[in-house]
Amino acid sequence: MRSKLQCGINLKVILLCCFFIFLLTIFITRSTFSSSSPPSSSTNSSQTHLISTSKPQQQQPCDQPFIPTCTKTPPSLAHAIIHYATTNVTPQQTMKEVSVSAAVLSQKSPCNFLVFGLGFDSLMWTALNHGGRTIFLEEDNSWIDQIKQKLPGLEAYHVKYDTKVHQADKLMEMGRKEECRAVGDPRFSKCELALKNLPSDVYDIEWDLIMVDAPTGYFDGAPGRMSAIYTAGLLGRNREEGEAHVFVHDVDRVVEDSFSKAFLCEGYLTEQEGRIRHFTIPSHRARLGRPFCP
Repeated sequence: MRSKLQCGINLKVILLCCFFIFLLTIFITRSTFSSSSPPSSSTNSSQTHLISTSKPQQQQPCDQPFIPTCTKTPPSLAHAIIHYATTNVTPQQTMKEVSVSAAVLSQKSPCNFLVFGLGFDSLMWTALNHGGRTIFLEEDNSWIDQIKQKLPGLEAYHVKYDTKVHQADKLMEMGRKEECRAVGDPRFSKCELALKNLPSDVYDIEWDLIMVDAPTGYFDGAPGRMSAIYTAGLLGRNREEGEAHVFVHDVDRVVEDSFSKAFLCEGYLTEQEGRIRHFTIPSHRARLGRPFCP
């Protein structure tokens, strides 16, 4: 009897041990499977977010000005800001006068911009025409050296003028002759008003904007702007196509007033603000037979 009971107890113990071993095996198997299984969907999305944000963002188009990579200050503009922020010298034109040509530059730049005169506003014009070509023509060689020591990035050339302000009336009479109404390259013009000694690039480039703010013209012995105004008009008319915007400063003076009206033509006058006039001169080569003034 005792042997039968002992046998029954042993059998129960064995079965109970087997059951626990079975449960332990299942537990270990599930634990191993869970540790080797992929993360849950929430973990996946979190890791995906981290991966996507760690990648460098693609550069956005520059029509979105708030993107930092598209609004880096151009070197020419940076130099202008630093220059004008650290000097008490300001451009001779008023803000309203500057705004006339600046408005055209905002539409045309980068473009070809020719400026008669090298002054305190030269860096400003170069910056406003960032990416384009801006050339300055100056009568005073020592002044060019002085400016370029401070602002070596400017492109400036020395020009010699053979006229004087007191010759203005005589030159106006010459300008009415037939040879001065012929449109062509100033180098080959028969008109005495045409400047023929400028750098070759001045004649070879088609200028979108021309500013006449030199040479000196406020006393009788000064070169005056008679030839500069006439040549600017000739360069504009000699374009293959399109139009040139010509600006003349100091039109409160007799020479600038009369010569701009005569050779840039009142019919081409677009606007005047203070002492500056803006003329829009169409190509005469694109339409043969166009009169010198409309």
